[in-house]
Amino acid sequence: MSEVIRFPSRHTTLAEPLWREAVGDTVRQERLDRGERIIDVAERAGIAPQYLSEIERGRKDPSSEVHSAVAGALDLGAGEVTRRAATQMSRGPVCLAA
Repeated sequence: MSEVIRFPSRHTTLAEPLWREAVGDTVRQERLDRGERIIDVAERAGIAPQYLSEIERGRKDPSSEVHSAVAGALDLGAGEVTRRAATQMSRGPVCLAA
């Protein structure tokens, strides 16, 4: 009579990437393209290297202030990082997490 709807378990990887993962990938790729270390970019951005690492791995969703500081530390505007992440996301569905 009724249909069973199965939800992915907590241990199942989501099919679509999260926005924070796209931003992290964008930041990491720019940093690597520039040949810079996490510690150097984090220092210029005024954040802990561990926090920048979490951003790059898509574990943390930075505030607008941190987003802007990290972009500036990479000589980019916050809008440019956002545009690059959006371009990456346009390749597939978007999943925004709260």
